[in-house]
Amino acid sequence: MSDFASVLAAIAVLALLIVVHELGHFLAARLQGIHVNRFSIGFGPVLWKYQGRRTEYALRAFPLGGFVGFPDDDPDSPIPPNDPNLLRNRPILDRAIVISAGVLANLLFAYLVFVVQFSTVGIPETFDFQPGVVVPRITSQEAPAAQAGIRAGDVIIAVDGQPLGSAEPAIRSLMDTIRAKPNQPVELQVQRGTQQLEIDVIPKVGEDGTARIGVELAPNGSIAGYRRPENLAEVFTLAAEQFQSMFVRTVQGFVSLITNFSSVANQVAGPVKIVEQGAGLVSSNANSLFPFAAIISINLAIINILPLPALDGGQLAFLLIEGLRGKPLPSRFQENVMQTGLVLLLGLGIFLIVRDTTQLEVFQRLFQ
Repeated sequence: MSDFASVLAAIAVLALLIVVHELGHFLAARLQGIHVNRFSIGFGPVLWKYQGRRTEYALRAFPLGGFVGFPDDDPDSPIPPNDPNLLRNRPILDRAIVISAGVLANLLFAYLVFVVQFSTVGIPETFDFQPGVVVPRITSQEAPAAQAGIRAGDVIIAVDGQPLGSAEPAIRSLMDTIRAKPNQPVELQVQRGTQQLEIDVIPKVGEDGTARIGVELAPNGSIAGYRRPENLAEVFTLAAEQFQSMFVRTVQGFVSLITNFSSVANQVAGPVKIVEQGAGLVSSNANSLFPFAAIISINLAIINILPLPALDGGQLAFLLIEGLRGKPLPSRFQENVMQTGLVLLLGLGIFLIVRDTTQLEVFQRLFQ
């Protein structure tokens, strides 16, 4: 697949996941008979809209998410304030279902992605592993690896003069060597295209006491063959196992981010970095689009369930407080918290876009 097509495929996946998330909210409300007056992908100025019988559908300028709007607080809405089908007039459980449906939709979608992959492409059966370890990504430009000159796409084939094997044992061997030599030079033999380079890197010790060089590592190889599933039961079972494994790893990553924020904060990726990584995966193997879509969908679900303002988790937190108090918090207070959270969320999104764009290789070449 060409680079341009790979980028378009990665962007399409992100757009689809936003639609899936918002569609979860929309359908959960509609199926309960709750009024919905807006379905929007993106924020800011409207680029395109269609007015349906009951709902306005729109595409907006800033593709950093989306929202489903309800007529509860719309002064121009013809629906009377005491209508039992307004969201705010529904029981807490009904509202909780609507709010959490986006997260559930993304998790279900991730599982179905694996079902579709195993049903259509097949089940990975044989792998073609080559010696060495691939560096898919440098975590930051300040990481020891970046400072030493290691680049994304490099293949580390030897460490301290000892050739690395292949697959997972090679990754473990490299990591063990790095962790055993904090603040000491580690000599890496790197394959970059047709070049072989000798690069010395000095691992730095993080707050958890572990020496790292600031890279992601992956086996140097690819899936060499697929087999047809024996039956649907095998498809659903393997999809569940793959989903569970990916979900657990993603949760562990978020726990690490929360408990060791200063060391891993620079690994947080915005839309530009996600598209770049997705395009890189898809360009080398189009079938990588399936796990890419699944892992981003799981990440989107977990991010949205966090109890932060402007996210689904923040609204669920308000519902929990309402249930404990027996009455909701003042609407003005809730609106101020949500609006502040939205501004901060958009600000973070813009910051990540700018940061990740300036770190793109094509961008950096302009200033060399």
